[in-house]
Amino acid sequence: MNNLVPPRDAKHIALFLANLEVGGVQKMLLNLAGAIAAHGHQVDLVVCRMAGPLVDQIPNNVRVVGLKEARTWKGRIYALAADPGGFWQLLRPVLLAKKPSRTLLYLPDLVRYLQRERPATLLSAMPHSNLEALWARRLAGTGTRIVVSEQNMLSHNVAAATKARRRLLPRLMGRTYPEADAIVAASDGVAEDLSVQTGISRHRITTIPNLAVMPEIPEQAKEVLDHPWFAPGSAPVVLGVGRLTRQKDFPTLIRAFARVRAQRDVRLMILGAEKNPIKNTQRRNELTDLAAELGVAEDLALPGFVSNPFAYMARAAVFVLSSAWEGFGNVVAEAMACSCPVVSTDCPSGPAEILNHGEFGSLVPVGNDEAMADAILAALETSPDRHRLQTRAAEFSIGPVVERYLKVLDGGTASQDDGAASQDGGAASQEARLTAAE
Repeated sequence: MNNLVPPRDAKHIALFLANLEVGGVQKMLLNLAGAIAAHGHQVDLVVCRMAGPLVDQIPNNVRVVGLKEARTWKGRIYALAADPGGFWQLLRPVLLAKKPSRTLLYLPDLVRYLQRERPATLLSAMPHSNLEALWARRLAGTGTRIVVSEQNMLSHNVAAATKARRRLLPRLMGRTYPEADAIVAASDGVAEDLSVQTGISRHRITTIPNLAVMPEIPEQAKEVLDHPWFAPGSAPVVLGVGRLTRQKDFPTLIRAFARVRAQRDVRLMILGAEKNPIKNTQRRNELTDLAAELGVAEDLALPGFVSNPFAYMARAAVFVLSSAWEGFGNVVAEAMACSCPVVSTDCPSGPAEILNHGEFGSLVPVGNDEAMADAILAALETSPDRHRLQTRAAEFSIGPVVERYLKVLDGGTASQDDGAASQDGGAASQEARLTAAE
């Protein structure tokens, strides 16, 4: 990636990432890390677990720092040392949790990283990583600016939670997040949801859309695609992309496709896989069984995870996002960048914002396969304005998104409330607590 306009003052910026598994948060932070480095800043990608399919997609201009895992008890002690006044809020979700967040085990080494490297700013994403970033600064006693980012709908995660620690998480977030120098949300819907769930004032939260459209997408979209369904003269392909989770609601997409298939020759391809092999097999079987039941099994393909989905997007007749909820929905912007028409559920909350509430693609109710089928048919029968789609997608590219992130990372926007929670004591007292924890 070539350097863009160098900053007057290059800074040391760190991005804290739990793992390198396939996911929207991971892809967004990797994209952002490379783009910030291209602006001339020194960027560290601080990673808990280095394994995962995205290892090969780490930008070359970014330094990778792998954290060391500690014992569970040590992570718990560090969390309590960071916030002894929050004992009761920490008790069930952290101190007594049978299986606490895996990232908690890397808290001690994150503290050491901050003390050793002293980056100007640390950006983290996802609730547990955000909490641990703030605790680490407390314990490190450094002046590192902490920016926390929320990428998904907290209310949906809590509603689906089966463990007490997840249900109690919003209360802990509401106690800790106000200490951040800035709080960022991927969409207005995520920001509003976060405010409602945690009690954090809405004006403390800055909305910055994800960096979804990277410069290399046009070239990747042109790569040769060796799949018979995309040969000249083949039936049009409806495309879905995403992990095979309940959130993505691919059964509704298959039901909608069956309605479309009853009216015209068309095929459905869904790219993506669950990271857990057992769950992946289970979900694939559920989808293929449903397709067989509806009589469209021969017209459904599930290739699994592919490293370059853009070649498929560029050749698909229509891209469909069938999710029950999204924080942002990177794939919607990516499909538009590939000139692919989009049909999406009007789910909370990112897709509607990307499509400007229906201006740049069709929005249908969540779980409504009949409405989805009608929208797919309409898209198949309409010639898309490809230039218009690409122009809209450009709003989620490096220039506009990174500029906004750099302002927040540098302290240019978002001020802390007068009523924000204060850290207990100064650097000396925090170091004393850490010494006691050791």
